[in-house]
Amino acid sequence: MKLVILDGGDVIPGLPWRQKVEGSRVTDIDYYDNTPAGLAVERMRGAQLVLTNKVVISAEMMDSLPDLKYIGVMATGYNVVDVKAAAGHGIVVSNIPAYSTDSVAQMTWAHILNIYNRVDYYARQNRDGRWCRSKSFCYYDSTIHELAGKVMGVVGLGNIGMKVAQIALAFGMKVLAVTSKPQDSLPEGIAAVRLETLLAQSDVVSLHLPLTASSREMINSGSLALMKPDAVLINTGRGGLVNERDLADALNEGRLAAFGADVLSCEPASPDNPLTGARNCYLTPHIAWASHEARSRLVDICKQNIRSFLDGNPINVVS
Repeated sequence: MKLVILDGGDVIPGLPWRQKVEGSRVTDIDYYDNTPAGLAVERMRGAQLVLTNKVVISAEMMDSLPDLKYIGVMATGYNVVDVKAAAGHGIVVSNIPAYSTDSVAQMTWAHILNIYNRVDYYARQNRDGRWCRSKSFCYYDSTIHELAGKVMGVVGLGNIGMKVAQIALAFGMKVLAVTSKPQDSLPEGIAAVRLETLLAQSDVVSLHLPLTASSREMINSGSLALMKPDAVLINTGRGGLVNERDLADALNEGRLAAFGADVLSCEPASPDNPLTGARNCYLTPHIAWASHEARSRLVDICKQNIRSFLDGNPINVVS
């Protein structure tokens, strides 16, 4: 069996991936850090098994790949593959569910703690020698705040949203959630509310839901107007959940205290994205999922998916 890994460069570095993926029935592996769209079909030709992270595999491509039997998406989201076309070609498509819950929840709180404790601000001041020049043992001209007693709003209570909510409870926060789960199924301390209520009452709002027609740009000028001017917004979900121009305006005009995000609507970031230069905006480059431990789990699940497919009992199938 021949396996082609189209774009392992963002997933695999630093991991013993070959030992994890290859086996007695995977005898030939072609590995690429990245694959331009124009080279994808050529590189997949003759392969029975393909792994992709962000390289799109369309219906037209599948028409040219009669040997292809299995596509493994090295991510939870599988929109890069036309799964309907794959089913029509008899191609099994699998994904990697719930591998990065702890990693993304940790990054969510890294953003919150950075903003509330002003970590980036004081670290930059000290790199410039300010502490060395201080007349006292400390200085604090940028206010820090405690989380205890504040209201945390979690929009979307899937695996990651629930983890974020549980951490908020551990900090002594009150937790509001927008969720389809009934109130009697939620852990003690989490109250299900409408989005408008959550936005109006929360000191911190964190987005944890998929990008759909109904959720696209759910954070816009109207929803931002409902939020407290000293509130903090966090997005480790999908960049398209926010209207970036409306959000940048709110930050620059002091109608929102701060924004922390790991995602943007277009990635890599466009130089003219209004958030890249916005006031009190803290961006990380879509790395919340990418802890060493999470990537190790991802590769392990990839191997399990491939083995299960070759054994005739595919798992994590989305096609």
